[in-house]
Amino acid sequence: MNPNESERSVTLSLALQNPQHIQQPAEAVSNAAVNDAVPLDFIRHIITDDLATGKHQKIITRFPPEPNGYLHLGHVKSICLNFGVADEFAGLCNLRFDDTNPTAENQDYIDNIQKDVTWLGFKWSGEARYASHYFQTLFDWAIKLIQQGDAYVDLQRPEEIKLNRGNFYTPGVDSPYRDASMDDNLTRFKQMQQGHFAPGAAVLRAKIDMAHSNVHMRDPVLYRILHAEHHQTGDTWNIYPMYDYAHPLSDAIEGITHSLCTLEFEDHRPLYDWLIEKIGFDLPPRQIEFSRLNVEYTLTSKRKLKRLVEEGVVQGWDDPRMPTIAGMRRRGFTPDGLRDFCKRVGVSKQDGVVDVGLLEFCIRQSLENSAPRAMAVLNPLKVTLTTLPASQRLSHARHPQLDLGVRDIPLSHLIYIDHADFSENPPKGFKRLVPGGEVRLRHAYVVRCDEVIKDANGAVIELRCSVDLDTLGKNPEGRKVKGVIHWVDANTAISAEVRLFERLFNKIDPEQGDDFMQNLNPDSLKIVQAKLEQSLGQAQAGERFQFEREGYFIVDEISPTAAGDSPKLIINRILDLKDSFKPV
Repeated sequence: MNPNESERSVTLSLALQNPQHIQQPAEAVSNAAVNDAVPLDFIRHIITDDLATGKHQKIITRFPPEPNGYLHLGHVKSICLNFGVADEFAGLCNLRFDDTNPTAENQDYIDNIQKDVTWLGFKWSGEARYASHYFQTLFDWAIKLIQQGDAYVDLQRPEEIKLNRGNFYTPGVDSPYRDASMDDNLTRFKQMQQGHFAPGAAVLRAKIDMAHSNVHMRDPVLYRILHAEHHQTGDTWNIYPMYDYAHPLSDAIEGITHSLCTLEFEDHRPLYDWLIEKIGFDLPPRQIEFSRLNVEYTLTSKRKLKRLVEEGVVQGWDDPRMPTIAGMRRRGFTPDGLRDFCKRVGVSKQDGVVDVGLLEFCIRQSLENSAPRAMAVLNPLKVTLTTLPASQRLSHARHPQLDLGVRDIPLSHLIYIDHADFSENPPKGFKRLVPGGEVRLRHAYVVRCDEVIKDANGAVIELRCSVDLDTLGKNPEGRKVKGVIHWVDANTAISAEVRLFERLFNKIDPEQGDDFMQNLNPDSLKIVQAKLEQSLGQAQAGERFQFEREGYFIVDEISPTAAGDSPKLIINRILDLKDSFKPV
């Protein structure tokens, strides 16, 4: 998956076709507003032609997640596409859970998938649907296939079935049960459902062609035995349809016109069409494949993400380092930033890897235009302002362009600055505070460092600075002060635990090598005890801010403390301010 230069140029040129930004808050967004001004791609051209020729009077798409894990960044593209084209063409989009494997599914996944889709700003048609709602119909159609001679019960062991299937170079071998009578197959299939067979002892297979050039068409399995309780149907069923059987027929039941899926299902399309034809539908759905969303440093495999959770590498599916929608939501990514990213990436049939810088660019653009400003010191160093005559209350706008009001900024003789903003031995070009040097406190006065206080080990623990009281809102007379640093008032500062996230993987392709776990970044999380300006004392969970000179942050949670103490804020860094990605 390591991108070469041609792949990179293709994906980035697609990404930059449509540079519009959407700045509406998610809760106010309709599907129409979400997808305004999306350029036509090959899928939208197909839909346009189908409507123009009268093949379809109304477009119906579906988003069909399997509830066996949390949705990730790759699903965002599918959500935006399926809901987007339905709305753009005045159609409908169903949310359907393809819940055919109860051993891997649970209600928590279902609840979070619905939350994710809603958070991204989309609405599905009617109630959420489930493939399990159609289990009886699918069972009846399986009987129909047996009666037509298009399906049979195979009593071979799973490893025999796999071995006899052949491969790309070798044709498969017919099962000894392939030519059993219709009556025998019906009896065995019903016995499978009645619980007469153990799991793995029997399967229902389609009878197609064991020499077919497409391995997926070599008598694929349609039903298997699972003695497992289903989260929707309880213990009604002992057999469950395979995804490749349930999915196309569920599409047909719902009247889906365009079944949009990623390219790995292209080889499955002949089976999709075969099942639709054998059951018989006047206007069958059409499966159309598009390229997956692959992003640098990002893992988009639910199975592998689940391993990270189960082995305790991360703290749950919604860990802010995870590329799940839940994780990105906790991290502080915005719905409109993610939608903008998918719009820029576009839809094509050409696989490639998208520069992660594009994703971060879109999120920063969204935050730049919405996040209030504040000051926070992540590595506090005490500073005494020796010549400040009295405490003051300054004020400044909460956002430089938006009318979000002003914030009070207390200033007393004791403040905190960041350790990184002082150096006794500054490198070349250092424009912050040095012994005997001057710097401006952001939104306040110019100060000069007169004395450095150290502990017994020689570590700097305090600075003593004088204040030029004639520099509030204006430059000092006769000299230039180039540096500006942020600060907070020590007497009114809010304490907070700030979590600084880096990429979870340190390889562009996280799956490079024998085991993706070897590519984990050991420094993906750093926790610091920070001091925030007083205005953040009323911040609520979910609020985003730009901490000036530091980056974008979100309040993750507010932890209870001992009686009489102020609640402790826990804050996640969304992204820093640095943005090296330059769109054309």
